[in-house]
Amino acid sequence: MAETEQVDPKAGRKVARLAQQISAFAKAHGGAEGQVAYIGERGARIVLVGEDGGWGDLVTPSYEVAEKAVEKAGITVHESFDGEFAAKVRTGPYEWTRMAGIQLGGPSNT
Repeated sequence: MAETEQVDPKAGRKVARLAQQISAFAKAHGGAEGQVAYIGERGARIVLVGEDGGWGDLVTPSYEVAEKAVEKAGITVHESFDGEFAAKVRTGPYEWTRMAGIQLGGPSNT
């Protein structure tokens, strides 16, 4: 007799909600690709890059939830955030000011 896999209903809802957010991002940015990164006890981060260069990320409670969410959303997932994938990211004045502010004592984000 084969064991049936127990699915945590809360995790299933989280996967569905994340997949919906990923799909909405992809729709708003002409498509999207992603990368899942383990971030320790906190879980995993899904980094999304749109075809238009827009980007964002989502933090999930586990790597497994992140993997299921990107699979459900149907986006291309990369093993690492480098090369052609990373080159698609377009940053604007906000990001450069924010990065300079952190590094050089520039204006804060508030």
